[in-house]
Amino acid sequence: MLDPFSIEESIVTYCVGMLMDAGLAFLSDTRTNAGVDQINSFRKMSVFENPGERVLTLLSAGNLAITQAVVSLIKDSQLKEGASLLNVSDMFAAARHVGDCIRDVHRRDAVSLKAFGIDFNASFLLGGQIKGEAPRLFSIYAAGNFVEATVDTPYFQIGESKYGKPILDRIFHWDSTLEEAAKCALISMDSTLKSNLSVGMPLDLMCYRRDSLRADQRLRIEADNPYFKSLRTAWGERIKQAFRELPGLDLEQCVTK
Repeated sequence: MLDPFSIEESIVTYCVGMLMDAGLAFLSDTRTNAGVDQINSFRKMSVFENPGERVLTLLSAGNLAITQAVVSLIKDSQLKEGASLLNVSDMFAAARHVGDCIRDVHRRDAVSLKAFGIDFNASFLLGGQIKGEAPRLFSIYAAGNFVEATVDTPYFQIGESKYGKPILDRIFHWDSTLEEAAKCALISMDSTLKSNLSVGMPLDLMCYRRDSLRADQRLRIEADNPYFKSLRTAWGERIKQAFRELPGLDLEQCVTK
């Protein structure tokens, strides 16, 4: 059962979704925070799969009570007549369905939250592939509207995004392999973990290979994961080495005349 103060608990998180010709990669942490003495872990990644026909991945960030209500509504819709992520015709319709669920929760809860001085704070990433079309990736906002990733803008972030963005901008591109994308996402997460204690492990990694239509490359990464530990160590050492090898600044030439 959630703590009664979870109405104010925020998913102070970092999530990234990456679209490339080879497929899709998703990474999220699991930290939530309602104050320095209320640190919890909740999964922020949900996967919706009909093997051989569709695979969709949803990441969430924002107020925990709001995002859980939206995800619950999305899952409940699969048990009722009408649209759901398992029966919509294409990824655009899937993004619209998530947006509709966000609006439903907003209509029910926004006024009550406002009375407590709490903003309706929620954002989502939705990506995947439905048979008959290419993989697609969307960033969906609290108002239920959304934008789609393109070849020129092939990734989205939600949550604490600023620390992990530089490596994505420098390294990741449309022609990256899935393995390169996963490594880039993990380095991006490491930069965020290093600079923001409100983002924390374990991590959830999902890699989807184009046209496989199966969610068979999923991994929970704990703090003692050997690969992630070696990656963090090697990345830190290489950054220091690169810094030392850069040309130095001649301070004698910097004297103001």
